[in-house]
Amino acid sequence: MSKEPQEKNTLHRGLKSRHLSMIAIGGSIGTGLFLAMGGTIRDAGPGGALTAYIIMGIVVFCMMTALGEMATRLPIPGAFTSYANRFVDEAWGFTNGWAYWFGSSMTVAAELIAGAIIIKYWFPGTSSTLWAILFLAVLLALNLFSVKGFGEAEFWFAGIKVVITIIFLIIGVLMIVGIMKSGEEAGFHNWVLDAGEEGKAPFLNGIGGIIGILMVAAFSFSNTELVGLSAAESEKPSRDVPKAINSVFWRIMIFYLGTIVVVGTLIPFTEPSLLDAAEDNIAASPFTIVFRNAGFAAAASLMNAVILTSVLSCGNSSLYAASRTMQHMAEKGDAPKFFAKISKHGVPVRSVLLTAIIAASAFFASLIGDGVAYTAAYYLCGIAGVYNWLTISVAHYRFRKGWVKQGHSLKDLEYKSPFYPYGSWFCIIMCVIICFGANWWVFTAFNWFDFITCYAIIPLSVVMFFAYKKVRNTKWVKYEDMDFDPPEGITKKDISAID
Repeated sequence: MSKEPQEKNTLHRGLKSRHLSMIAIGGSIGTGLFLAMGGTIRDAGPGGALTAYIIMGIVVFCMMTALGEMATRLPIPGAFTSYANRFVDEAWGFTNGWAYWFGSSMTVAAELIAGAIIIKYWFPGTSSTLWAILFLAVLLALNLFSVKGFGEAEFWFAGIKVVITIIFLIIGVLMIVGIMKSGEEAGFHNWVLDAGEEGKAPFLNGIGGIIGILMVAAFSFSNTELVGLSAAESEKPSRDVPKAINSVFWRIMIFYLGTIVVVGTLIPFTEPSLLDAAEDNIAASPFTIVFRNAGFAAAASLMNAVILTSVLSCGNSSLYAASRTMQHMAEKGDAPKFFAKISKHGVPVRSVLLTAIIAASAFFASLIGDGVAYTAAYYLCGIAGVYNWLTISVAHYRFRKGWVKQGHSLKDLEYKSPFYPYGSWFCIIMCVIICFGANWWVFTAFNWFDFITCYAIIPLSVVMFFAYKKVRNTKWVKYEDMDFDPPEGITKKDISAID
């Protein structure tokens, strides 16, 4: 390929630091916070849910700092797959790329279904399919703009839900201490261990309950890694990526852990309106339940509108992530070249449309029930997301080993993960445990639908890995052969934080 066409077929560096931070926050605060959290409290109790989210928060922190170290050094397209290709094995990069693309596509589907669920709060008899079509059209319009337009839209979408979540936490605390009406007696009685009184058990189902919701917690934190993927379109990666990672993690942890404490305190796990995936009629989010129980009907409707905006924002980020991953794989030759094309505005239009086609599976939610479809979608994207975190951690462990092996100084790294190698190993071990153990309940009452949605990605990935190795004859990358230089077309000026 000649240099001129390559320059034209390039993603534009139009994302500012504020865009990068809000893309990660916006991608992570969606149905996991506003809808799925209700199910975790129901299944594991408020204490179990809080424990699971703390564990996943530590995993995410280790993964994010590992990703930050690589992304500041190499802010390149297809970050996750590129790092696996360079530092692990091209077969691993191929497998992870397809799994991540599919998982992100299913995240879009999950958000479309969630949007239909939320809007039925006002229009209970309407069709989920029609709402999903409308919401997908909105997401397509946002993603077919220039990357700067996408970043600006995501900045304001994410800003709305961040502000509302902060307001919710403040009002929740006022309800807990009795300053505002909460619908029941104030205090922390839902956190008191009392086996003799239903509804007052902070931990349900013991360790099994905590492990059983780890995948849901993982789904809730998914898309935090978008910082690494969007680094390729950041104006100044070495400045913006570390700043985004340091701020995003703590904000998300505060939002999630604070929300669990508020919701777990104000809503007992026996509340019938909590999300029940086994039922077709899913009630409002825990956020809305809190306002409804307090007697603020208008506030509940407003909250529902904000939640609708937020889940569409999360779908917007996921459509962005999936399309960039597909475009990179196509450019490398791991997907049809047709999808490598980038428009004059720097948008991989064909990859966006392909992702939208997969996300359109949400249109069939009404055939099997909104609740079943939503649960299936978030299990599919949850396990794909955890596999991606595993890939990032393995790549980072080997990245640092290779960097030192080739005689480079750690002082030359623009950003360093603070807990290497223990953080990477902790993330690797936990990701393996979650992939294989979080959905153990599938085998207690086996059926093929649950097994496929919860586990099929694992054997399929193994088959893809070894098939690719055989066809392409790839080898495990040796430390001395690792490539730490940016690819052609990306200069040192692109990486540095020049004002």
